[in-house]
Amino acid sequence: MTEAILLVGGKGTRLRPVTVNTPKPMVRAAGVPFLTHQLARAAAAGVEHVVLATSYLAEVFEPHFGDGSALGLHLEYVTEREPLGTGGAIRNAATRLRSGADEPVLVFNGDILTGLDIRALVRTHAAGGADVSLHLTRVADPRAYGLVPTDATGRVTAFLEKPQTPEEIVTDQINAGCYVFRRSVIDTIPAGRPVSVERETFPDLLAAGAHLQGMVDSTYWLDLGTPEAFVRGSADLVLGRAPSPAVPGRCGDRLVLPSAVVAADAKLTGGTVVGEGARVAGGARISGSTILPGAVVRPGAVITDSLVGARAHVGERTVLTGAVIGDGAFVGPDNELRAGTRIWCDARIPAGAVRFSSDVA
Repeated sequence: MTEAILLVGGKGTRLRPVTVNTPKPMVRAAGVPFLTHQLARAAAAGVEHVVLATSYLAEVFEPHFGDGSALGLHLEYVTEREPLGTGGAIRNAATRLRSGADEPVLVFNGDILTGLDIRALVRTHAAGGADVSLHLTRVADPRAYGLVPTDATGRVTAFLEKPQTPEEIVTDQINAGCYVFRRSVIDTIPAGRPVSVERETFPDLLAAGAHLQGMVDSTYWLDLGTPEAFVRGSADLVLGRAPSPAVPGRCGDRLVLPSAVVAADAKLTGGTVVGEGARVAGGARISGSTILPGAVVRPGAVITDSLVGARAHVGERTVLTGAVIGDGAFVGPDNELRAGTRIWCDARIPAGAVRFSSDVA
């Protein structure tokens, strides 16, 4: 049996206001909480037991997922009283593991959407006798990430901070946020204090001569930490670009959940999702966007690459482009909100109050 720890304790500050009322892993992507996709993919790879390492809004996870049986899993929940960082969270959750000292334990970050072949990572770990195996992915511009160079056999040779100069970009390989630990290695992480697995645990293990193996898998990979990325990830799930057995419907241009009402002449494209109980009126055009449950989109609104929160209201002829509307917010008619705009939960924007052009486009 392969066990897993899923790190779902982060506050999701980069995603606010989406995460004011909902922890990031529970925000809906392609119609279901994002965590559902990760759990379903783990189950499909043969994982049977998952420990969820929770912290922020920890009380919402168990009422939704219960014991995990609906997904073919056995779920347990461990809550940090104080945030412990990635390494500390892994160590804290390990109290619920059943694996022997030399058995593999998968660890997933709770905000990564990936097409990783999980079974292949476990096989790589076993074949090489590694202490820790890391999923690595290649990115076109690695400046925003820590670099993980490897030798010809895939063995990790260093962990490098975000490069500041072109000369420091010695590889395009980055830590992709999924690991296989030998169980005994987890037990060496200090307990009861914050620990960063990326900045402390991995470099210390390498310095001590441990075997850290990298497996490059450059299938679909996306960090859902920002609103722009989250909306894109949801759309890619609907479009079938990102694999998940948990998408509640057929892949295509749109996903309309049960009890949502969409007018016949509304146009939904680009992997748009309309959540339960939401209403989209006639003449609205929505592309690549997420409309969360209970939201209302009025006639003639144009929404592109945006996220509209639960029970939010988008007025007639309002234009949203790369915007985030918080839960319960009201955006009146004839507003124009462009990339980067975040309207907080329950805020009220009067008619025609925000413009980027002299007239509605």
